[in-house]
Amino acid sequence: MAYTAADVKNLRERTGAGMMDCKKALDESGGDFEAAVDALRAKGLAAAAKKSSRTAAEGLVGVAVAGTKGVAVEVNSETDFVAKNDQFQDFVRKTTEVALATAAADVEALKGAAYPDGGTVADKLTNNVATIGENQQLRRLKHVAVSSGVVVPYVHNAAATNLGKIGVLVALESEAGADVLEPLGKQIAMHIAAAFPLALSADDLDPELLARERKIAAEKAAESGKPAEVQAKMVDGAVAKYAKENALLSQLFVMDNKTPIADVVAQAGKAAGTKIALVDYVRFQLGEGIEKEESDFAAEVAAAAGLK
Repeated sequence: MAYTAADVKNLRERTGAGMMDCKKALDESGGDFEAAVDALRAKGLAAAAKKSSRTAAEGLVGVAVAGTKGVAVEVNSETDFVAKNDQFQDFVRKTTEVALATAAADVEALKGAAYPDGGTVADKLTNNVATIGENQQLRRLKHVAVSSGVVVPYVHNAAATNLGKIGVLVALESEAGADVLEPLGKQIAMHIAAAFPLALSADDLDPELLARERKIAAEKAAESGKPAEVQAKMVDGAVAKYAKENALLSQLFVMDNKTPIADVVAQAGKAAGTKIALVDYVRFQLGEGIEKEESDFAAEVAAAAGLK
C-alpha cells in the first residue's frame, strides 16, 4: 500500500512523533495509516489517542433543547467564510430545530422533513449551495432525552447562539429542580468539551478500541522482558487505565482533576436530597474524522523525506 507526503504529515500531527519515525512506520506498515499509529505507540514514540482532533471540515454544529429532549446536528461547508455567513447560520439553526421537532432518526430523514420557509430541508440545502456557491452537507445528528430532569446544551466558543465548532448535550435524569440540574449539566458539558470522552461508561467503549489498546499494551509488555504473568498484569493494567481515562463517568473532573464525574453527580444528588443520574451525552466536534491536506506543508515534508 503506497503512501504520500500528506500521509507522513498527518501521522506526525496525529501522533506527535518525529517525521522520519513517521516515514519509517509507514514503510514498515506498507502505508497502512492506523497500523503505523499503533506501531509508533507500541514503541513509545507517540502519545495515546491524541485528542486535539484537528478539525478539517468547516461549517457549524448546532444544538437545540426543549425540556427533556435535545439534539445536535453537524452541517459542513468548504470554508470557514461560509460558516460565518448569516444565511448558512440561519440554515443550521433552523435545521437543528427541525431535527428536534420531528425527532428525525438520521440525516436522510432530516433531509426529507419540512423546512420552515417551505419545501424540505434538502430543498433548502440545495438552494443554499446554489446561492452561496459552495458545497454544503448535512453530516450527522444525535438525539438525547430523559423522562424527567433536563437536557443541558453547551457550545464551546460559540459563533452564534447554539452554534459553534464543538456542541455538547448532557442528559440528567432526576426529580431535582432546574436550579440544581442546569448548573451541574453546564459544568459536566464543559468537562466533556475539554476531556473528549469516548463513551458514557467503560462498558460502553467500542470493543475494537479496547482490543487495539490490548494489542499495543501487549507489544510494550513483551519488550520489557518480564515474566509472562507480569506481562499479563501490565496489559490488564494498561487497558483498565485506557478505559478509565476515556469513559465519561470515570474521568477525573477537569475543574479539580481528582473527582470522578460519577462522584460529582452523586455528590450533587446528595446535596439536593434526590438521586441524579447522568444517562447520556453528545459531543460533536466539527470535522471529526475528516482530513484536509495542506499542500505547502506536505511539500516541505516531501522534500525532507525524499518523497514525491
